[in-house]
Formats: sequence, structure tokens, C-alpha cells
Amino acid sequence: MKIYRIATAVLALNLSLFAASGEAIYKKCSACHGEKAETKYANKVPALTSIGKEDRIKALQGYKDGSNNAFGMGKVMQLHAKNLSNEDMAAVSEYIEGLK
Repeated sequence: MKIYRIATAVLALNLSLFAASGEAIYKKCSACHGEKAETKYANKVPALTSIGKEDRIKALQGYKDGSNNAFGMGKVMQLHAKNLSNEDMAAVSEYIEGLK
């Protein structure tokens, strides 16, 4: 039992080391959305800080699977979202939340 707990703790630590950095992910987004996620892109996409954390994640998931074409940005955003895991999406959304 003790070995199981140690192995579980080591695995959890290793997984956390590979967890995505929301800040690092967001650096790619800042070109269009602004350094503080404050930019209203193309005068139609709202500032990311004005969108709730869960709604940002849902939007990214929709862009990734091709079901979201909000503001006509589906194809462009799908290219950016396609390699993001659910954990990456949560991390970047949490980072944006902290920019408010």
C-alpha cells in the first residue's frame, strides 16, 4: 500500500511538471487579442477578458472540433485550437481570468 501511495505521488508530480502554462499558451494569442486580452479583434470579436472562463473554454472546444464559427473566425481559430488539450484550454482561460 505504501508503494502505491508513493508511486501515485510521483506520477502526480510528473504530470504537474508537464502541465500547460496558460501564460506561455497565451503568448501566441496576444498578437490578435492584445497583451492583456483587452483587444476587440477586427472590431467584432469581444475582448477575451469580457468573456467568462467557462465560455472561453467552450468556445475553444468548439473551434477545435469545427462546430464554432463565431464572428466568422471558425477556420482561423481552428488552426490555433487544434493542438490544445482540454488542460491547455483550461490553463489559458485561467490565465486570461487573472488578467482582468
